[in-house]
Amino acid sequence: MGGISQPCPAVVGYIERYAPQLIPRLFPVHSPMMCGAIYARKEMGVTDKLAFISPCIAKKNEIDDPNTKGVVSYNVTFDHLMKYVRENHIAGKLASDEIEYGLGSIYPMPGGLKENVYWFLGRDVYIRQIEGEKHVYRYLEKHKDEIAGCTNKELFIDALNCGMGCLYGTAVEESHAETDDALYTIQKIQEWSKKDGKTGAWGSGLTPAQRLNRLNKQFAGLNLNDYIRSYTDRSKSCEYKTPDNKELDEIFNEMLKTTPDSRKINCECCGYETCELMATAIYNGFNRKENCIHFVKAEIEKEKENALEMADVIEQEKHAMEDKQRLIEDTITTVNSLFAGLYEAVEGMKSGNESNAKGTSEMSEEIRNVAAFCGELDVAMDEISGILDELNSNNEEVVSIASQTNLLALNASIEAARAGEAGRGFAVVANEINNLAENSKNTANRSNLSYTKVMQSIEKVKNETKKLLEIIGEVKDRTKRLSQATDDIAKSSNDVIDAANDVKTVLENMRN
Repeated sequence: MGGISQPCPAVVGYIERYAPQLIPRLFPVHSPMMCGAIYARKEMGVTDKLAFISPCIAKKNEIDDPNTKGVVSYNVTFDHLMKYVRENHIAGKLASDEIEYGLGSIYPMPGGLKENVYWFLGRDVYIRQIEGEKHVYRYLEKHKDEIAGCTNKELFIDALNCGMGCLYGTAVEESHAETDDALYTIQKIQEWSKKDGKTGAWGSGLTPAQRLNRLNKQFAGLNLNDYIRSYTDRSKSCEYKTPDNKELDEIFNEMLKTTPDSRKINCECCGYETCELMATAIYNGFNRKENCIHFVKAEIEKEKENALEMADVIEQEKHAMEDKQRLIEDTITTVNSLFAGLYEAVEGMKSGNESNAKGTSEMSEEIRNVAAFCGELDVAMDEISGILDELNSNNEEVVSIASQTNLLALNASIEAARAGEAGRGFAVVANEINNLAENSKNTANRSNLSYTKVMQSIEKVKNETKKLLEIIGEVKDRTKRLSQATDDIAKSSNDVIDAANDVKTVLENMRN
């Protein structure tokens, strides 16, 4: 008999997609939102873009629907609006009353549309109120044939997707959706709207017929065609493909339903009556496995097992770390004892190196003394050589004088022989002189022989002194290098100590 109310865009969207045979039974007029917007345009001359302050995210689908012709531009949800108001510190006076002739604020209440119809037609009419996504769509699916065939008994079906009406829609602030404050406020407005007929258009002192008469009179000048709308069959975009057994099995496995029992839980938490229907929806891309509570639970169990395994691993790692820490402690203790030996060895090396440095310095001084002595010896040899040259020259003169003396002694002997007895004494003298000259000559000759030997010895001494000086030079170079090496050893010793201290610090940090 009656049709289906269409203020709820979620219900309209469902019928257009999944129950297109019910499209003719949808009320062919716009929703209260669109009727209010059209009235603002046509009757009040408002040309600005209009925004609907909405408790419903699905209203955007209605606003964007070509059948509503773009009368409303924006869907501003309560949640976003109040967030903006608070962030920007916006304040104003509270609205204290309903606009004249308006009962529109009652629509968002559970059964609000039904209450308005009762107010104008009386309670003798039968209106089917149904709310909540599970109940609404199951009811429409179950009764779609009788509704489509106009064999149902209701004046109309007041259907809303949200179980407690638009007042607790999907875009209401969570803090308000958890209380009944908004419902109590709406009830107060409803009481005010139904006040005595002398001052109110829909007063409680009037009969339903009188109220309806006033309503028709108030809006008699409206063009009904401005408020008529059409709907679109969108079922082709939602046609189901039935998966074969293999494809269905693959989907069930992805949903972690691996046993026959798990595939027949049919808890309906996903919105489908059976798990197979849910799997079919996933196959067609209309749903996803994450919306299956069994899958979520299995994932949580898996995560729990992983967490427990991870906890065991962490515990094992903790024990292993403790063992490693103890090993590090033992190693550090051992290394510290080795460092003590290292420090002692380095100190000994430094001490020996300092002693070597002192010895090297003293040796260098002695070498310099030896080199000086060699230099003095060479000078002395040169002086001796000069003296010997002079002696050699004197010896040559002695030999020459001796030769002349021999000649004179010979002449004296000859003259003494001629003198006879008288020259005998002179002959003796001449003979002694000759012996002296001969002895002097022999002595000079022997002296010359010694000179040669002495000169050879001097030359040999000078040559050896030269070699000694060369050796001393090499020793000086080696001593110099040894001194440099001693400095390097001292520096290296300090570097070894510094490095050892750094390593020891790192080990101590590891311990801590």
